Amino acid sequence: MADNDFIPISTLCNHYTIEVSFFKQLQDAGLVEIQYVEKTQCLHQNNLATFEKIIRIHKELQVNIEGIDVVLNLLERVEILNNELQLVKTRLGLYE
Repeated sequence: MADNDFIPISTLCNHYTIEVSFFKQLQDAGLVEIQYVEKTQCLHQNNLATFEKIIRIHKELQVNIEGIDVVLNLLERVEILNNELQLVKTRLGLYE
């Protein structure tokens, strides 16, 4: 992976006005994976959408880390169920 695929944690902290310790808590909970690029803590850009979702849940809904984990799991389950529903609707459409 190229170095430009990673975003320094310090940049994200400045942009979202959060503490570096918040990233440590997220990593300890298994919600994000912090990687080191040339001794700098970074987040891969593929994980940015999930991180932004976490920030919105945390700031707008004032949900703690444990609650964020629950919400993300529920959102993932809803997405899976929606995909299954679309598949069933498609199959049902074949019989109409």
